[in-house]
Amino acid sequence: MLVTCQDAAFGYDGHTVVSELNFTVEAGDYLCIAGENGSGKSTLVKGILRLISPLKGSIIVDESIKKDETGYLSQQAAAKNDFPAGVGEIVLSGNTGAMGLRPFYSRKEKQRAEENMNRLSITDLKKRCYRELSGGQQRRVLVARALCAARRLLVLDEPAAGLDPLIAAELYELLKKSNQETGITIVMVSHDVRTAGMYANKVLHVKNRQCFFGTTADYMDSELGKEFCNSGKEGRDAR
Repeated sequence: MLVTCQDAAFGYDGHTVVSELNFTVEAGDYLCIAGENGSGKSTLVKGILRLISPLKGSIIVDESIKKDETGYLSQQAAAKNDFPAGVGEIVLSGNTGAMGLRPFYSRKEKQRAEENMNRLSITDLKKRCYRELSGGQQRRVLVARALCAARRLLVLDEPAAGLDPLIAAELYELLKKSNQETGITIVMVSHDVRTAGMYANKVLHVKNRQCFFGTTADYMDSELGKEFCNSGKEGRDAR
């Protein structure tokens, strides 16, 4: 087990945002955290990243998972589109957390960046300026950077938010490919569980408390899963 939550609750200044959390993340999992806006998903992610401590219960993260070796893509980072740097430079910068005071990238770190650019199909964009790219291309760059930072765990908060459904599905497929090829464990927040769930093997649904944790197949067959997926589809159809 890489992450174990036992009757955990997270929040801020003594105010609980999400509670009754009892779940595990195993090595190699691709976990989708689902729920409406304001249901506590991002707060839970901060708990998994050990940026906040539980108000109640416990969260146990395997000692092999160092904070500076966990790949993380936040909603805020995903929304930015004005980085002045080049694609190769941005992806390579994902290695800096594990470099300590060393000022130069090693050959291994450069190779890691090349592999992740290839994995995300952005090698041909290596010398392009980030802010000149499309939204889907920018998101791939940021995921590649997060993969460079990740040694065993990659955490993504709404990585496909604002993307066209076809581009989002393509991104989820690339994440699944990374999960399968490298064995890296992925924890991803997504409101579009209908699409994301096609690639994840487990779903954790929260609504300010844990409502479901289990396999994606069981979630899709559950009343909660059917209701949530249908409500999301209706919202997209209305747009």
